[in-house]
Amino acid sequence: MNGTVWREKQNLTYLRWSHIRNSSGTAGTFLKAESSLSGEKIYYKLSNFDQVLGVVGHECVNEIIVDRLLTILGVKHLSYDLIHADIRVEGKNYETYLCASKDFKERGESKVALDDYYRNNALPAESHYDFCVRNGWKDYIDTMIAVDYIIQNRDRHGANIEVLRNTRAHTVRIAPLFDHGLSLLYSCTTDAEATKFDVMADRKCQNFVGSFSCRDNLKLLDGRKDLFPGKLRRKDKETLLAGLDGVLSETFLEAIWRMIYRRYTSLESEVYENV
Repeated sequence: MNGTVWREKQNLTYLRWSHIRNSSGTAGTFLKAESSLSGEKIYYKLSNFDQVLGVVGHECVNEIIVDRLLTILGVKHLSYDLIHADIRVEGKNYETYLCASKDFKERGESKVALDDYYRNNALPAESHYDFCVRNGWKDYIDTMIAVDYIIQNRDRHGANIEVLRNTRAHTVRIAPLFDHGLSLLYSCTTDAEATKFDVMADRKCQNFVGSFSCRDNLKLLDGRKDLFPGKLRRKDKETLLAGLDGVLSETFLEAIWRMIYRRYTSLESEVYENV
């Protein structure tokens, strides 16, 4: 998986979808499925699904865009493909775009949500951030905070950060960044809403590390600006949005680019203003 958009429609009606309630509390259901192709497990997920209207969200498109952004910035992350497909849910067929990804666990590893790992291993009164620093994950968490500010990720709860353990090898590591669907303009459903969307507004977000504000969480970075090996440039707009014409409207795509670029370029000033 490398951020590819598969425009030719695939027949994925054989997949069996399970319901995952949206953890952020907004209306809708997110569906997930998996399959094994040539012995390799592939995970699939849909955008927001409505029992009557079908797939009504565009969270899967957000995943691809953020995937490409993190590649440009040099941030380790789970990569997705976006696939045009026919699917079948509860006896009814739908045409949609969905995400596919591979398993980021290595052989012998098991995963545990960071909130559970914290609950079982934290020192008394230790903050979530300090716990991560003590475990050697400061660079990872600082980078995550900066990324979540750029894309305004509304759903970085404790299960959207995972710890990978290999009990035989006695290793513990934190998983690459994943699950960025509830970001960018995910709450907009029309071009009119996308046009009016304030891309710099500081909306309430669900963060396990820090506060409900992605902007306020920048205070934890203490002014550091060495988080991204790569740089985002205006010319990267073409890379971020390649192959998405017609998947989302031009209005949506322009608004998403405006959001990413404006928040990226404002990041340095936001960090220093909060020191």
